[in-house]
Amino acid sequence: MRCVGIVCDFRRKDGMASHRAGEEYVDAIRGGAGALPLLIPVGDPPLSPDEILARVDGLLFPGSPSNIEPARYGGEGPRTHIDTERDATALALIRAAIAQDKPLLAICRGFQELNVALGGSLHQHLHEVPGRLDHREDPNAPLEVQYGPAHGVTLAQGGLLAKLTGETAITVNSLHGQGIDRLAPGLAIEATAPDAQIEAVSLRRRGFVLGVQWHPEWNWSENPVSRAIFAAFGAGLAG
Repeated sequence: MRCVGIVCDFRRKDGMASHRAGEEYVDAIRGGAGALPLLIPVGDPPLSPDEILARVDGLLFPGSPSNIEPARYGGEGPRTHIDTERDATALALIRAAIAQDKPLLAICRGFQELNVALGGSLHQHLHEVPGRLDHREDPNAPLEVQYGPAHGVTLAQGGLLAKLTGETAITVNSLHGQGIDRLAPGLAIEATAPDAQIEAVSLRRRGFVLGVQWHPEWNWSENPVSRAIFAAFGAGLAG
């Protein structure tokens, strides 16, 4: 069975530190991609990217309540919760994985990490940008509502997502306060929201590299687009 490394968050509470990844991601890798999930800790000092890549067939960079430290892309702040331990592991690991043609799937924070790792930047507060929608969820709503359908996205004609799904437009959930500002060199836009915000990217002419701003792992088995994404990722693990 192929193995997928899932990059963890670093959290500290009541003096105790932990490395965490959501069950939804673990389940989607097992059931959707048909692979063995392996959690990657993000301690200080970070693990060597080459040592990690020698032991996995692909990587998942999941969503998180935290954001990337703004200094990583020339931003100011921070004004939000950051996870510098994850930054130190994830950004270097993305660059190394791409250099070695390792398949990777990047979701929400991971989508933003992919852009930053390759030289792009972020809007720190997307709802404050003129012309942009408020892409955040209602934190007081039930999870089923927070992760429910929020808005449509238009898929790039001839792009990876359009080919995987056979669709020109899909509906996605939306649980992010930040988003891509300057697109990193080499990344291709795969989907945009009604306000023109970039919602998905790929790195073409290489192995499977896809980033999405929404959360396909949520009830992945009930959504044909999510099933297609994880199945394609799983197929890409074989090289």
